[in-house]
Amino acid sequence: MSNYHIKHLEEYYQVYRKSVRNPSAFWEEIAEEHFMWRRKWDNVLSWDFSKPEVKWFEGAKLNITENCIDRHLFTRGDKTAIIFEPNSPDEEALHISYKELHERVCKFANVLKNNGIKKGDRVCIYLPMIPELAVSVLACARIGAIHSVVFAGFSANALATRINDCDCKMVITSDGSYRGAKTLDLKSIVDDAVENCPGVDTVLVAKRINSEINMVQDRDQWLQPLLDEASTDCQPEIMDAEDPLFILYTSGSTGTPKGMVHSTAGYMVYTAYTFKNVFQYREPDVYWCTADIGWITGHSYIVYGPLCNGATTVMFEGVPNYPTFSRFWEIVEKHKVNQFYTAPTAIRALAKEGVSHLEKHDLSSLKVLGTVGEPINEEAWHWYDDNVGKKKSPIVDTWWQTETGGIMITPIAFCTPTKPTYATLPFIGVQPTLMDADGNELTGSQVNGNLCIKFPWPSMARTIWGNHQRYKDTYFSAYENQYFTGDGALRDEVGYYRITGRVDDVIIVSGHNLGTAPIEDTINEHPAVAESAIVGFPHEIKGNALYGYITLKDSGEGRIHDNLRKEINQLITDQIGPIAKLEKIQFTQGLPKTRSGKIMRRILRKIAEGDTSNLGDTSTLLNPEVVESIIEGKK
Repeated sequence: MSNYHIKHLEEYYQVYRKSVRNPSAFWEEIAEEHFMWRRKWDNVLSWDFSKPEVKWFEGAKLNITENCIDRHLFTRGDKTAIIFEPNSPDEEALHISYKELHERVCKFANVLKNNGIKKGDRVCIYLPMIPELAVSVLACARIGAIHSVVFAGFSANALATRINDCDCKMVITSDGSYRGAKTLDLKSIVDDAVENCPGVDTVLVAKRINSEINMVQDRDQWLQPLLDEASTDCQPEIMDAEDPLFILYTSGSTGTPKGMVHSTAGYMVYTAYTFKNVFQYREPDVYWCTADIGWITGHSYIVYGPLCNGATTVMFEGVPNYPTFSRFWEIVEKHKVNQFYTAPTAIRALAKEGVSHLEKHDLSSLKVLGTVGEPINEEAWHWYDDNVGKKKSPIVDTWWQTETGGIMITPIAFCTPTKPTYATLPFIGVQPTLMDADGNELTGSQVNGNLCIKFPWPSMARTIWGNHQRYKDTYFSAYENQYFTGDGALRDEVGYYRITGRVDDVIIVSGHNLGTAPIEDTINEHPAVAESAIVGFPHEIKGNALYGYITLKDSGEGRIHDNLRKEINQLITDQIGPIAKLEKIQFTQGLPKTRSGKIMRRILRKIAEGDTSNLGDTSTLLNPEVVESIIEGKK
């Protein structure tokens, strides 16, 4: 039993060794002792990274919602499962017990069934952070439908792309959403998107902002009246261990977003196990992850991981600075939050406002702090440690990805000694390795290389929806028999890992992975634009921001340029969403290219960062004079 709850460093090493020496026996023990199965597996693991094919708990039958809800009903029925904290502090928080959650999920599942949704169908969920979001995700899982949650900040075009890619039959949305001082009209975005989605039969609409909206006859239905009529009894669909649970889209460095497919059993076991250990969750604790369920962090560590452990998980609709910069700390004090998991972007934004917002609030309930989305810089780490954790709450700086499903490299709270900027040690069962550009494994310490994983873990994505070849090409072709993460990392003298950033054309802005290619494609659609190149540059709050170098067909001047800047950012907002807008736009006479026509982004990155003293080897450039004109233009 001790394997399920690791309490000190020596135990971590013992359990880790066991998990890599005999992974099948290790994960079998975890799965057997801590979850509810309708049928046991025939085989724990079969895998072949050359195909790539991975199967965990083959032949097992289960339903993940029985593990998240039903099995807690006798022992924790009246315990709060979800605390919903609304955008405005003037609105009451809502406590949903495990019994109430069970009832809500069953009713919602029956609404889905009554509208023709069955096992294997895809359902797109485009909702703000309101209880219906968590409930609809679980309702899909209850009946074996595959949920595809799209963050409700994406544009109609980006939403339509994701709906069509996996052929969703239904969209679940709301009339609108509250976000800080803003009210957003989500329904009209859905209407625009669904115009281009012939496969969508039904749009269910939750009421949140009570606005007047257009309801399309024979397609759109208000959700609440359907829930009121639905039965509270819904038997769970029995799923195979490897049946898809959900699809979640992530930005690629090229082309369309990638629909990562996560399976049922392995994902459940790994997210539950990581949650319990990384955050050292104990029975009465209140846990709060500030992410949106539209991202993997919300799937794994607001919904599935916490609920599998019978935890109380907080869902927050709002933003850290509304109505004031005290909002996070008010919520921590109000709900006596014990584990707090947020993004470095939020920490930097709060740090910039000083400590007066913190000092008004009692944060003594906090036991563990966490960060996610990007590596945390040293200054933010110390501010968080000193002022929020008062140097007594360990910071778990977690590294993982949409593709990994769960946390991969991380300190375990109260167990792993922390080191600022380092994600520290691999989690149990995770076998990382650093590779050089020539495909050689880098052994020893103080080495810097490309981060790969050489052995499967239960929650890894199984494929890209509808495109297994792309899955293979993206993750398993760079290094033989290795999963390539796309990140670079450094390993120090004690074996701690520090993530050094993306090594492909994906830029992490405010914790969101943004592929440069789709943004460039969008800019190039503007009739005045000849070509463009996007790079990241350091930003004190967002970590990175986007810098666009744009060559026009005809060079306009001053005022025309200002209008063009607005038009280009509007185009990006419409096609992708406001999260992908450019912070800076520089119009250029041309872009530095190699003789084979490849844009040398490395040089553009250096210029954007203001570091022009060492541009590296420019001998392969076709047009070195362009570099000078770009440097001049930046001044």
